[in-house]
Amino acid sequence: MKDHEHPFFRPLWRRIAIIAVCAGWSVFEFWNGSSMWGWIAAAFTAYAVWQFLYLYKEPVEQPQATDAPAAIDATADSPPANKE
Repeated sequence: MKDHEHPFFRPLWRRIAIIAVCAGWSVFEFWNGSSMWGWIAAAFTAYAVWQFLYLYKEPVEQPQATDAPAAIDATADSPPANKE
């Protein structure tokens, strides 16, 4: 989860699904009587909430490159003037 800004995590539903799976795992472990694993899963849930909801910033859209050719500066391609 170190790369929480990966494009995979861009849709909100994926981030919420990961949090829900971690929370469900925590509830399952507590329900089975394994409190140590329940607390570990709860810590994963808290960390996922922190990373995917609190710290997550939507990436800034980069302008799309157009297929139109760029304007050509006629003076840029000319050879330097002879100064003799």
